[in-house]
Amino acid sequence: MSTPSGPGTTGPLESRPGAHASRPELAPGADGEPPPGPGSVGYRAVFAVREFRAVFAAHLVSMLGEMVGQIALSVLVFRLTGSPLLSALTFATSMLPYVIGGALLSAVADRFPARRVLVVCDLVHAACVAAMVVPGMPVAALLALRCVPAAISPVFSGTRSATLGDILGEGDAFVLGRSVLRITSQTAQLAGFGVGGLLLAAVSPRVALALTAAALVGSALVLRFGTRRRPARRLTGGGAPPATAGRWPLLGDSLSGIRRLFADRRIRALMVLSWVPPMFVVMPEVLLTPYSDGLGLGAVGLGLLMCGMPVGAITSEALVGSLLGPHARTRLTLPVGVAAMLPALGYAAHPSFGWALALQVLTGCGIAYHLGLDQWFFAAVPDELRGRAMTVMTAGLMTSQGLGMAVSGAVAEVVPVHVVAATAGGCGALCSLLVALEVRRTASGPVRTEV
Repeated sequence: MSTPSGPGTTGPLESRPGAHASRPELAPGADGEPPPGPGSVGYRAVFAVREFRAVFAAHLVSMLGEMVGQIALSVLVFRLTGSPLLSALTFATSMLPYVIGGALLSAVADRFPARRVLVVCDLVHAACVAAMVVPGMPVAALLALRCVPAAISPVFSGTRSATLGDILGEGDAFVLGRSVLRITSQTAQLAGFGVGGLLLAAVSPRVALALTAAALVGSALVLRFGTRRRPARRLTGGGAPPATAGRWPLLGDSLSGIRRLFADRRIRALMVLSWVPPMFVVMPEVLLTPYSDGLGLGAVGLGLLMCGMPVGAITSEALVGSLLGPHARTRLTLPVGVAAMLPALGYAAHPSFGWALALQVLTGCGIAYHLGLDQWFFAAVPDELRGRAMTVMTAGLMTSQGLGMAVSGAVAEVVPVHVVAATAGGCGALCSLLVALEVRRTASGPVRTEV
């Protein structure tokens, strides 16, 4: 199955009347040079834009700090309580509040200048981490402080993604810019956890948290002085405002934006496509600890299994982004998105360590479907909704993955782990196929349902 091709059906821009009119011209970079054009540009051209280099540097610094801080907080809570449950909750609280921020705060991404939103989010996150360093801080307060950055994180991610369109333009450069940030996140996950473990062997968890706060402040400074100030996106109407708009304009704008996004069949289908495959992909991954224990593997074997998916993701995304052009990537989007779940079927044979590692690497390769998906999504969303759309997409992605983890763990309490992993692969492939068919249907013809 492939996406429609040809000059009239390459993506949602052509399928939505008037979509071109809502797109601004390619914006110049921070130093005045034009961003890469709409054709296939390559990663090198993306890094040639000075303003993008600042966004990349800030992302790298903050991601490394975040990974180190996540481990440090988990270790700190465990040392204070001796409770595996409370230690695990430090990870859960980094995901669950995403849905709150995505639903109630999404309008922030469009109501205020992007640079201000990014800097303030980084500083609020840094302040919360810095507060964790205070001696005698109760565990409940530590978990509450972890919830605050998680609630604003989708706003930060959505604002940054929308800003990439201003920095790089709406063509292939935007797609590759998003790709670079995903590759950086996966790489930081590998390096950050390793560095965090080594760091905690030399310093206390509170010192590591202090370093995380410093990294976040550094990210805020890079964004403040490395990116241009741009005005807030104009919020346009679209039906009667919600009843909350008068008393709570931010909440009203957020809910109104979500309503408009889900009223568009094309946007709705693309958002679901961004959520469904990852939800099922994480199900086998979250069971790697009990699976490796069943194989008699030690900590090293488990660590290698955990590295499998990020290695596959980094490799596939870098190769697809470098070697294929925009048209080829869009043709691969739906087949790869569906096929990402198929390797998990191999768990039905209860594979040994080597085969299980190969399954994880192959599963990680499925992340490459996001390259074409980003191209479609950016084209489908009107400019004035772009920040909110990216925020909602991020919140839904994290929430769906958290739901997948919870369901997988609950089922594994009564069903063998390898059976749960294989079943997740089969169900995921089927659900992704149904979503992919809907995405394909919305590529041409009327796609908006007015409400």
